[in-house]
Amino acid sequence: MADPNQPGNVPLFSQIQFYIVESGELGPNLATKLVKALKDNGAVQHAPSANNANISFDGLTHVISSTIDFEGYEKAEDLLVPVVTPSWVDASVAKRRHANPRSHSPDPRLFFSGLVVCTADLPDGDKDAIVGGVLAMGGLYSSAITKAVTHMVALNMDPAACQIAVAKNLDCKIVLPHWFDDCLRLGRRIDEGPYILPNPEIMRKALTDRIPETARPDLRSAISAQPGPVPTQTGSPSPERRRLNVFKDKSVTLSKDLEIGSHLRRTIEDLIKSAGGSIAGSVNKADIYICHYREGIEYKTASWEGKVVGNLPWLYHLITHNAWTSPLRRLLHYPIARGGLPGFKKFRISLSNYNGEARIYLENLAKAAGCEFTKTMKQDNTHLITAHQVSEKCDAAKEWNINMINHLWLEESYAKWQIQSLTNTRYTHFPPRTNLSEVVGQTPIDRQSLERNFFPKEGKPQEGLEDDGLLDPVEIMDPAIAKNKISNSSAVQPPSSSNEKLPIHKSRNSEGTTPKVVKEPRRLSEGPPLRTPATSRFKAEGKENETPSTTSSRGAKDRAAAKIHNLAPDIALYEKERKRVGGVMYGRTKGENREAELVPKRSISREAEEDVDDESRPAKRPKKAKGAPAMRLLVTGYSVWSNNKKKENEDRIRLRDLGILITPDYLTCTHLAAPKILRTQKFICAISHAPIILSTDFLEACLDANKLLAPEVYPLHDAEGEARHNLTLTAVTARARTNDGHLLRGQAIYCTEHIYGGFDTYKAIVEVNGGKCMLYRARAGSIVAAKVGSLDEEEEEEGSEELEYIYLISGVKPEEQRLWPKFRQMVTAVGKLPRIVRTDWMLDLALSQQARWEDTYEVTAGEAGSSTEA
Repeated sequence: MADPNQPGNVPLFSQIQFYIVESGELGPNLATKLVKALKDNGAVQHAPSANNANISFDGLTHVISSTIDFEGYEKAEDLLVPVVTPSWVDASVAKRRHANPRSHSPDPRLFFSGLVVCTADLPDGDKDAIVGGVLAMGGLYSSAITKAVTHMVALNMDPAACQIAVAKNLDCKIVLPHWFDDCLRLGRRIDEGPYILPNPEIMRKALTDRIPETARPDLRSAISAQPGPVPTQTGSPSPERRRLNVFKDKSVTLSKDLEIGSHLRRTIEDLIKSAGGSIAGSVNKADIYICHYREGIEYKTASWEGKVVGNLPWLYHLITHNAWTSPLRRLLHYPIARGGLPGFKKFRISLSNYNGEARIYLENLAKAAGCEFTKTMKQDNTHLITAHQVSEKCDAAKEWNINMINHLWLEESYAKWQIQSLTNTRYTHFPPRTNLSEVVGQTPIDRQSLERNFFPKEGKPQEGLEDDGLLDPVEIMDPAIAKNKISNSSAVQPPSSSNEKLPIHKSRNSEGTTPKVVKEPRRLSEGPPLRTPATSRFKAEGKENETPSTTSSRGAKDRAAAKIHNLAPDIALYEKERKRVGGVMYGRTKGENREAELVPKRSISREAEEDVDDESRPAKRPKKAKGAPAMRLLVTGYSVWSNNKKKENEDRIRLRDLGILITPDYLTCTHLAAPKILRTQKFICAISHAPIILSTDFLEACLDANKLLAPEVYPLHDAEGEARHNLTLTAVTARARTNDGHLLRGQAIYCTEHIYGGFDTYKAIVEVNGGKCMLYRARAGSIVAAKVGSLDEEEEEEGSEELEYIYLISGVKPEEQRLWPKFRQMVTAVGKLPRIVRTDWMLDLALSQQARWEDTYEVTAGEAGSSTEA
């Protein structure tokens, strides 16, 4: 084979046989120019086929198309015939050598195809990661700035390469490396607009700023698995309708499970005939099978035979656009599964930030997957699918601990027919300033998953469907009945002689029954020699059972191995860079250097010494393990430690040696030390579990004596504090022991977002006393817990009337006062009584460990200030 790169009289495309697929982007004018450029350089064109349905792959080397959405694409992919965009021709002619097909592929999986990337003053680790990702995803890398460069990657506009691109007015976008990182994380190419220098949107906009909506009119005919109205009117065909040819030379079978009336069926059949097709009464005679569910022998037979299987919305789409598209391209153009995806029924899913066609599409996809879809989100929702994180639903999902993912999780779970892991970062990644609606609907059906789950090869029936004496090709594969019927099948070549036997076929017995097939070793010595018909490697459509010749099969394997060998460097580089710590932005080199900085040098030298001679010195004496602490002490308000971290650490170590463990955990502490009665979070939360309350003098005495002293000698005495709060510590401890952490059991308490001291403080106090505290923002359905009343229905004893009240802890800021009317309305609607209280109510209640009420606790709009601070 002549090398097209060698100079001389050998034309550039002398070894090329091509086929052009015309489409919206590749129209007749462009096709004519491509044909001329290819033929002028020695290429041979394969004759066009109606709707690209019967492309001859015999000798074909390249398919030129701007899309993979044509009928012969799957076959080209199986036969390893490269499908390239028109830019491949231009690039090859410009360079006088064949361009890399991967860099000019219309396959959306190679989402960087067509990009030529140059970097400017990036760290080596980041540069290698970006280049590896670009090459693996179909792009090209240029070490210098040229006219061919489409994207330059830089951190700012200072590098000389950026200045040259601006000065020469090159058609090149200068983007931040964050764009490549986000694209690779998602596995989709997103709009680079927010990342373009010199003033990138992701750097000047806040994360909470509104993100513009993205319209998706291209999804309009693929938003539902349920058919809409018939695409054209019945009656006398219009001139536009007479030109329909999408079904030319194709036969279509409509399944009975479509459940359409006879009038609508006749209308659809007329549309198919007007588009050049015909109606087949049996799936065996059809090229296209239309059904609603992925079930039944007809569906499986059509799938096993490689026929095109789609649903009614897909059929309408073909008629409307008069252009072929694969039913596997859109998830809802393929028949659905009755009952949905296993495991999806337990999910309650809501959507946020998707609009228009994208939202309707995702709603219907969620329903087709079998989950429960809710337009409004409540606390019992399991998933929130969102296009970005700027919305009230997203804020609520974080508060309510609801799984928040993007639409890729739903699409890929449905496409692969397996629930995808929520830990995959692709599903939880939300690029800043990007609305992911722009990449909705790009996930195709996974063909391997379809076969594995709905029509596995090992599940083929022993006997196929019969229709007017024509036997299903599936039946031909049955060795027990093949001999009697083989002459009637158009799917299998007849034997060369009437006495010739197929290797594994057995004839029926005289009674017409099918005997059990017994596997026997092949006997080459009996009968005429067995042979395989020498057919073309590229068999025509419908010849499923022809076997390619041995020579051609070996050639295909050699070509496949050669292609894989050529791609091996790119694949290896991509796999290497994909495993880098920190992704594209922070490569492995930086990660390793950071880890090296974090490892103490003393540890490295110690390891080196141990490696030199482990036996040259005696083993180190193991540290004496400290016994269990005698007390677990929580300390709050100790001024000696407040601004002296060093002394605090030293004292902690000394106290631990004495048997006193200083702990911040108020749930497990056995003792509480404070200088006086405090209303700190630690003090109030610890009280609920009845610890022994000590004075901080106990700490100083133990440290001075350097031993553990008797704690009962140092109780906390604060007469002034007890009088001020109207309590005694002895009574409080006794009540806490009786309450056992259930003082607020069954009580629903709400708190405003802007409360002084922070929502988390009051949430901790309420929950440690057995209640449930929720953030209130006046959203519909937010008073969920109030509807069910008590959180524990067994407690109906004294104080049960308190459960009739729903409390809102609030300050008097204007933004808090605006919530009050809605709160009263919502609480009243569920049959409860609203109380809007200041923080003093909760602090006094928790501190005294008893239910208290005074009118002064209730907040009024006329107050000028907040309640006492926590």
